[in-house]
Amino acid sequence: MQREAKARGIGLMLDMVFNHTSTEHVWFKRALAGDPTYLAYYKFVDAAPGATAENPGEPPTNWESKFGGNAWAHAPSLNKWYLHLYDKSQADLDWDNPVVRQELANVLRFWQDKGVSAFRFDVVNLVSKPAGWPSDETDGKHFYSDGPHIHEYLQDLVQRGGIDGLVTVGEMSATSLESCIRYTNPESHEMAMVFNFHHLKVDYPGGEKWELMPADITALRELFRTWQEQITAGGGWNSLFWSNHDQPRPNSRFGDTEHYWYESSTMLPLCTHLMRGTPYIYQGEELGQTITDFTSIDQYRDVESLNYYRILQERGHTPEEAFAIVHARSRDDGRTPMAWDMSANGGFTTGEPWLALVGNYPHINAATEMADPHSVRAFFKQLIALRKESATIQEGDVHFLDSSSDKVIAYERTLGDERIVVQCNFSGEEQPALAVEGAEVLIGNYDDPLAGGVLHPWEGVAHIWR
Repeated sequence: MQREAKARGIGLMLDMVFNHTSTEHVWFKRALAGDPTYLAYYKFVDAAPGATAENPGEPPTNWESKFGGNAWAHAPSLNKWYLHLYDKSQADLDWDNPVVRQELANVLRFWQDKGVSAFRFDVVNLVSKPAGWPSDETDGKHFYSDGPHIHEYLQDLVQRGGIDGLVTVGEMSATSLESCIRYTNPESHEMAMVFNFHHLKVDYPGGEKWELMPADITALRELFRTWQEQITAGGGWNSLFWSNHDQPRPNSRFGDTEHYWYESSTMLPLCTHLMRGTPYIYQGEELGQTITDFTSIDQYRDVESLNYYRILQERGHTPEEAFAIVHARSRDDGRTPMAWDMSANGGFTTGEPWLALVGNYPHINAATEMADPHSVRAFFKQLIALRKESATIQEGDVHFLDSSSDKVIAYERTLGDERIVVQCNFSGEEQPALAVEGAEVLIGNYDDPLAGGVLHPWEGVAHIWR
């Protein structure tokens, strides 16, 4: 694979899940067998005296798993608890153990020897946990997010793993802007860039993922403004994305795919691809794939979704209400198979796919869009070409612009005498546009951009002064 990718000018980035291993991993199995070397690879804590498999007592802390429930599981053969910030089948590694950090560095060198040239690090800002296992009335996130030794441990991994100067991106859960500036400032020798998720919580009422509300575009604008302008001022670097394997499809989530599918599917990438940072495209996003059209909880596979379908009902929601929330929030919304053509299963497989394809795949698929010069895919290609051609988009400064509408996000990119202004309408109604006299259209998703001096529903457009 690496040889074929290199022949096409493609580099490979691998996802490194270094916060935890499977409980089926040989390390964990050796730990369960009582091997002291491998017990020290994980976060094990003794159960209280007298604890049994039937009555293990209280876990060491009240920390909550990211997937729901307590973040500790009891290992009866050891009469110990082990930490799992995610599913109980994903046991957290002990990064305080330098032998563990060396093992992980060896993994990085192994893949580099195979020709891999870039790495993504899964939830890597959670790897440093505090001593003493503190608890309070919260879910515990603030104890281990951007933890006490995180910068030391990342620098150690980068040095031991020989990845300084490579393309690296850290997925940062519940992180802070200040931490991300430090993670990505070249002087820190940690990550080349980060993923943060604050902008993908603007439709979480009170910060609660498993409840529903319309996206707060004013909050979205201010988050973009703060992160874009301040990470630039701090010498850091950000990733630009709406979508990944853990998020619902953005056009369904932030747009209107029933009435303005094309416009929603093109305005959103225009909004972020022209910002300062490195854009990421998740499979199917470049086709405008939408969220699932599942009608039963039995069609879902994601453990988080299945857990919360139960938890929501325990909190008082009806089964219908719980299903509606899962349908909008599930990670499976972005995990349906890639639609390659209009044949059975979208040409993805001749067998049974792990998830059903969305019913619109006969119209939204790669083959159909490759034949259409005005498709969503074609629009993404224009955006990619612009980034490759424009030094202003690649390197220029960024400054957000005020709008009279709370549904519009606007900003400018500047470099030397060149200025680019981007305007995006996050609504199905016309909105007032900023004046663009003397500029030419750089890219837009309408044939008549800003006709009548307004932004059309879900319009995105960029103008340039040279």
